[in-house]
Amino acid sequence: MTSQIILKNQDNKISKKLDQIVELSLLYDFYGALLKDHQREIYEDYILNDLSLSEIASVQDISRQGVYDIIKRCSKQLIDYEKKLQLIEKFNNTKDRINQINVLAKDIKEHGNLEDIDQIEKISYQILDEF
Repeated sequence: MTSQIILKNQDNKISKKLDQIVELSLLYDFYGALLKDHQREIYEDYILNDLSLSEIASVQDISRQGVYDIIKRCSKQLIDYEKKLQLIEKFNNTKDRINQINVLAKDIKEHGNLEDIDQIEKISYQILDEF
């Protein structure tokens, strides 16, 4: 029983870490170009190339703590960009609406329900209004 709880806690920690890496990778995809070259290189090595702090420190000839500080600072910057610009949120909303349009289009093809065209039109206007 105790070993099951320990395994479950470990699974939760791993899952949270993976979720965090995915989120940081997405933030980097959208806003990474706004980082300084040196920051971008270190951040890529840590998030995308999965190098350890020690490995990056060795390559960059800086302390492990220096690498850690840069990664934390970059993460905060990327999160702040998203809070201000909300590009990822808009991107995800647009993807959701496009999926709705695809479902409606499939329904029109299969059942000939032309009333769905009005819904497609409404969704497409919502997408355009966001930009």
